[in-house]
Amino acid sequence: MDTQSNRSLGELFAELSRDTARLVRKELELAQVELRAIAGTLARRAVFIVIGAVLCLAGTMSLVATATLGGVAMGLSAVAASALVTLVVFAVGALLVWRGLAALRAESFVPKETIQTLKDAGDIFRAPATQEAHLAHAVATAPVRRM
Repeated sequence: MDTQSNRSLGELFAELSRDTARLVRKELELAQVELRAIAGTLARRAVFIVIGAVLCLAGTMSLVATATLGGVAMGLSAVAASALVTLVVFAVGALLVWRGLAALRAESFVPKETIQTLKDAGDIFRAPATQEAHLAHAVATAPVRRM
C-alpha cells in the first residue's frame, strides 16, 4: 500500500496548514505585484496632470510680458493681447489636465487577480466533499474490530 493513503490525521492537518500558509503568502505576493502596477499607472497618469498644471502656471507667469510685447507689436491694446495669450495657454494646460484625468478614470485600480484567486480559494473550501473524501472519512472513523 502506498504511504499517501496511510497518513495520519495529524499529518493531513499539518499538510493542510502548510498549504494554507503557502496560499496566503502567494496571495499576498500577488496583491503586492498588483498594487505596485497600480501605483506605477497612477504615477504615469499624474505626470499629465502635473505637466498641464505647470504649463498653466508658466503661462500665467509669462502672460504679462507676452501680452505687453504682443499688444505693442501687433497694434492691439495690451488687454486684447493679454486675453488672447491667456486663452491659448490655459487651453493647452486644461487639455493636458483633462487628458490625464480621463486616463485615470479609464483605469481600474482594483487588484482583480488577487480578488479572483481569493474567490476561487473560497469556492474550494465551500465545495461539497467528493466521494473520495467521504470514503476517507468513513475509513478513518470506522470502529476497529478486535478478534
